[in-house]
Amino acid sequence: MLTSRLARGLATAVALAAVAATATPGSAAAAGHQRAIPAHVFAPYFQTYKPGDPAEQAAASGARYLTMAFLQTPVAGSCEATWDGDPKRPISQAEYGDSIARLRAMGGDVIASYGGGDASGHGTDIADSCTDVDKIAENFEKVITTYGITRIDLDVEGPMPKNLPGVDRRNKAIAKVEKWAAANHRTIQFDYTVPTDVVGITKETKDMLANAVANGADIHIVNIMTFDYYDNQQHQMAADTKTAADRLLEELRVLHPGTPDAKLWQQVGIIEMVGIDDYGSGGEPGPLEIFTPRDAIDVTVWSWLHDIGSLSFWALGRDSGSCPGQHSDACSGVDQAPWQYTRTMAAFTHN
Repeated sequence: MLTSRLARGLATAVALAAVAATATPGSAAAAGHQRAIPAHVFAPYFQTYKPGDPAEQAAASGARYLTMAFLQTPVAGSCEATWDGDPKRPISQAEYGDSIARLRAMGGDVIASYGGGDASGHGTDIADSCTDVDKIAENFEKVITTYGITRIDLDVEGPMPKNLPGVDRRNKAIAKVEKWAAANHRTIQFDYTVPTDVVGITKETKDMLANAVANGADIHIVNIMTFDYYDNQQHQMAADTKTAADRLLEELRVLHPGTPDAKLWQQVGIIEMVGIDDYGSGGEPGPLEIFTPRDAIDVTVWSWLHDIGSLSFWALGRDSGSCPGQHSDACSGVDQAPWQYTRTMAAFTHN
């Protein structure tokens, strides 16, 4: 009964946030005040391959924590990751440094994300591209020291989990950086972002996570992408998110035997794609996969009640209703208020 009352209360609070989606965001934290990333954080993706300022989008949307994607190498074989793989956009204060500082002044922060779908198709994820573990680790350390990053996301999808040498290099580099951070009194957390279907993550992904354990790499959160199922089936997106998260918890129990479920739930992350996802954009014949504003309320309340570690969506730049019924990288394809998903799901962030 208590849980039921709590769920209703949370649902009401989240729904009010959704209704207020057109309201002006509240005042920001005092300038200069920086906060650690909360233990349970909502951090939607900022698309670095598009023009725009992260701090400006954060101020407009109400998001305070952003996942900046992606860092990848300009060409396969390189050991130097840059923003969007552009050699003219290196990891430097000139690229996003001022914007990140302004975001922190608002009380927020950023997560740096490596890899992604484009890198998976071109061999430009740094661990696939570079065969030197030390240089991979040095690039991670560079993004940490340049921006004061405390969390790195590694988006491993497509053929990347099947590249066993790359998997091993990545995990060895993670372990190396974690030791470096501890020795230098720095905080760093590494997350993995991986595809899933309703029945769970792939065998290759399970093996990748097991390899991390074997290499002594501490993976803070495993984020599952609960969209783009591409199975020609009808999906109830919120319900399927919960099922996929339950399956991930089962895998985490295998990886970390004896760890209480309450702690394992904190290692679960969920990434949605707001509105219409990519399925159907290539003429696929099945029903569209649509994550609705109502689904956002449902998943946000469920995520809070299960105390998962991270909630996110692809992507902040799509959180508008300017293209109903369309597949687009610039809007959700559903009827919504501007920033409606963000202002609903931001209610999840807490310590």
